[in-house]
Amino acid sequence: MTVAEETEVTLEVGQRTELPAVPDPAGHHPEREMHAILEIGVRGPAGAPRATPAPGTGPALAEVLIVDTSRSMLHPPAKLHAAKDATVAAVRMLPFGTAFAVLSGRFDATVVHPGPGRQVLAVARPGEREAAERAVRILDADGGTSIGAWLDLARRLLKDQPAPVKHVLLLTDGRNEHDHRSRRPLETVLDACADQFVCDAWGIGDDWDAELLLNITRRLHGRARAVRREAELTAAYEELIAGLLGTAVPELRIRLTPTTPGTVIRQVKQVVPNEQELRPVPAGPGGRAAEYVTRAWGDEVRHFQVVLTADPTGRESGEELQLAAAEIVVPGVRRPLRLPPPRPILVRWTDDPLDASRQHPGIRRHELYQRASAAVAQAYRAWLRGADGRDTADRELARALALAAELGDAALLGALRLIESAPGTGRIRPGLKDVDWQHLILSSALTTPPEQPTPPPVGAGGTGAGGAGAGSAAGVRRPAGGGGHGSRDGGGAAMAGVKADGAGPDGADPDGAGPDRVPPGRPTPGGARPVGAKTPGSPGPEAVEVDAAPAPHAAGPALPVRPDGLIECPECHWLGPADSVYCGGDCGRLLRGATA
Repeated sequence: MTVAEETEVTLEVGQRTELPAVPDPAGHHPEREMHAILEIGVRGPAGAPRATPAPGTGPALAEVLIVDTSRSMLHPPAKLHAAKDATVAAVRMLPFGTAFAVLSGRFDATVVHPGPGRQVLAVARPGEREAAERAVRILDADGGTSIGAWLDLARRLLKDQPAPVKHVLLLTDGRNEHDHRSRRPLETVLDACADQFVCDAWGIGDDWDAELLLNITRRLHGRARAVRREAELTAAYEELIAGLLGTAVPELRIRLTPTTPGTVIRQVKQVVPNEQELRPVPAGPGGRAAEYVTRAWGDEVRHFQVVLTADPTGRESGEELQLAAAEIVVPGVRRPLRLPPPRPILVRWTDDPLDASRQHPGIRRHELYQRASAAVAQAYRAWLRGADGRDTADRELARALALAAELGDAALLGALRLIESAPGTGRIRPGLKDVDWQHLILSSALTTPPEQPTPPPVGAGGTGAGGAGAGSAAGVRRPAGGGGHGSRDGGGAAMAGVKADGAGPDGADPDGAGPDRVPPGRPTPGGARPVGAKTPGSPGPEAVEVDAAPAPHAAGPALPVRPDGLIECPECHWLGPADSVYCGGDCGRLLRGATA
């Protein structure tokens, strides 16, 4: 077996290692939060036909397709016709031997194929696919919407399936208006379904709820998307099924092991290509390590934010310590697989407020996305109030536009400008429909990684320890292959001398090659989505291409720089780097480049 025939998993850790060691006014050393970005990539062997499972592994996929057949799907009838066409297209793509079912969703859920009352899945073969197509073609619509009942039936059908990838594809045109009629409310069902399967949820028509789709997919590790025109649904389903059949790693676990006494894992969440909270699962005896499960990896790169707390009491300033070890675990895969070595998450306690104020660009970028998404939500709520909320809606739209420009996210800018009355006005366009906002809410939930800095020419002076400018990405190294952050911060401390207070991996290589390929349509690991790219939830081909506006920090700082090199927010008194555009404290206000 050659390296070229292996599936490769890569792991890089990006962080600013400095945390303040200064005690509070009472002389106590409070716990400090260390944030790190784990950039994980999966790259399958070139040309490998992964739609066919590895020998001895059985079918790679178990699929449940849920079609909303509530009465509203008949208004207009094109919605139901599109749902049938897309479902049939998905069934036709399922490889021989794949377990599958089609469900009809109303006040409750019914098995359309293999048939009402059946509690087992069908197995894809020519006659079975044709029978499923006939059953789908005669579907009619009536009744209401109770999505919890639909997902609960999918859970029961998939419960005993051995396939490594268990997936639900949910389509709805409405809101979960009849949840009270279900035996189990949606929130209870989502708890039961968590970690059982992956669910992608799609909206169609004019009355679906973006927040509902996002809630479902964030809990079930999928993605929320929608089509602007019914005719787009079949191609979207085909692309999604093709991606599932190209799954290189069905399940990947992030294992975190604290290595310094007092270190506590507070949170792990996916932040690229969308935000998803991850829950810990037991990681073997001893209780020190925790594992976080992610599923259905194709050739792609995802980013995860890790939050640890640590206590500086009794620690020396200026010396890097290992707080935790990050490791990738892939259980039960029989394909040839190459895993990266464990990587350390570090801390360097410092008395320098400028060093302590710096953030890794990936952390800062995710904060900006959170604020952009919140601004969109606030603008929508204000718009619902009509004339009374017009000023607030305009102000929040302008804030979201400024954030998207700072992020350099052309797709998000394009989605926002479909809401804006005219470029540069920052005002809501008259005549909007509610569905226009739902598409925007989905677009604001998509994220991209920060752009990687261009490496300096060979022989050029590099950035030494502490030499990176405050808040800049300088010194964040780019691995061979162009993908990820280096395993050290802007100070560039080598891993060979890292001091660990507890058991942990040694000799971790900070220069492991990052992934350099991602499939078409996915955010690239090294930058924002290309202008005009069609991404899930983004404006369709009819949208005008939008040039990314210059970041609003082109102008000089609006606040005076203190002698220690920091600026102070006039509202919440947060201290931060002089080139900060937005406050990193509680208020999050715009500090310069535009009127807050």
